[in-house]
Amino acid sequence: MASRQSRVESRESKVESRQSKVDGRESKVESRESRVDSRESRGEAALERRPRSTLDLDRLIHERLRLGIVSALAANERLSFNDLKRLLRTTDGNLSVHARKLEDAQYISCDKSFAGRLPRTEYRLTAAGRRALEKYLAHIESIIKAVRD
Repeated sequence: MASRQSRVESRESKVESRQSKVDGRESKVESRESRVDSRESRGEAALERRPRSTLDLDRLIHERLRLGIVSALAANERLSFNDLKRLLRTTDGNLSVHARKLEDAQYISCDKSFAGRLPRTEYRLTAAGRRALEKYLAHIESIIKAVRD
């Protein structure tokens, strides 16, 4: 009976020890979370205060394939999906994903139709897309000028 009693007490002390470790971990996690929250709020305030950097490029256009799509459409009134795919040397899936992002931002428009029984997808640059490209190019030119001066 005494040995059983000591085993029970031993288990209870192990459980208490584990519980105190868990409590300690929880308090560490809460402490980390509060530090992260504090840093994030300071970071957001700093972003609002700082002037626009020369490296703050339009990330939507800056990606290589999306820049290619927008540039090709700026040089051509309309291009079909297959024309863009051939011109940019990319896959169907890659082109459709990047075109969709530009379409969601209303930089390009997509017209779907049928030529006989074959589906035909054509893209054209919108006015907002043209303005975004011109702004992007001016930003790149200013970076180049700053590096050269």
